[in-house]
Amino acid sequence: MSLRTTRTIRPGAEGTAVRRTVRRAVGRLRRRGDDRGAVSVFVAITAAALVILLGIVLDLGGRLRAMEQTDALAQEAARAAGQQLDQRALLEGRGYRVLQAEAEAAADSYLQTYRPKDLPDLHLTAHVEFPDARTVTVRIESQYDTKLLSLINIDTLAVHGTGKAVLVHGVTEAENG
Repeated sequence: MSLRTTRTIRPGAEGTAVRRTVRRAVGRLRRRGDDRGAVSVFVAITAAALVILLGIVLDLGGRLRAMEQTDALAQEAARAAGQQLDQRALLEGRGYRVLQAEAEAAADSYLQTYRPKDLPDLHLTAHVEFPDARTVTVRIESQYDTKLLSLINIDTLAVHGTGKAVLVHGVTEAENG
């Protein structure tokens, strides 16, 4: 004769057993490695990187615009300086020459009068050079004040511009040399 034991299960008890088994499995998974909050760290790091990238794009774009403005200003300042001719030497037949003091004053005056209004943070410093009696070169050094890169301690970016004017003459076309 064999003994056989039977268990009696109360009605609704099998649902409790299943819930208990699920709770144990979830508890084991949590003990293995908790991933809660991992997405938050990823989003924070990615957002910071995107802000830095956006700052680089915006501020370097602003620097390129400032370089374009600085080159145009230098070219026009050189043109204004190149118009300061030594008229006495010209009338006496000694050729075309630029009056250096007047040319420097004309370049400075041009820069003060026509500085870009859309770039108020552009600080200009001009250097007028005379490689020879017929050439005027204006070099402008300036700084562009950054907007977003200042958050990571990059407050200014250097900007340089160069313009050159050469005195030429001729009846129908320019004569070089």
